[in-house]
Amino acid sequence: MLADRDNPRDDLVFKALASQARRRMLDALRDGPRTTGELCAALPELDRTTVLQHLRVLERAALVDGRRVGRERHLTLAPLPIKRIHDRWISGYAAAAVDLLDRLDRGAEQS
Repeated sequence: MLADRDNPRDDLVFKALASQARRRMLDALRDGPRTTGELCAALPELDRTTVLQHLRVLERAALVDGRRVGRERHLTLAPLPIKRIHDRWISGYAAAAVDLLDRLDRGAEQS
């Protein structure tokens, strides 16, 4: 049944990915861990308060892990939720789209 495959955390991930600013934050963390200050510097168009608000959304979705080291907070990308979204939502639909294009291509060749 489809409902059995739904994961309530997926909604949090989709919400987090819906914001361009949050996607840019994830891009910045893809290259490696950063402190909150470094992340703020990488996104100069956002003030620190806005960055922290976006970080809370990313952490709730388990897309970012944060840990304190002294006075600094070190942030790392947690890619597992994105892989879960890919496996559940994207890969199956991509395979169906490829199959459809293949059938269309074969149909065009036969014409």
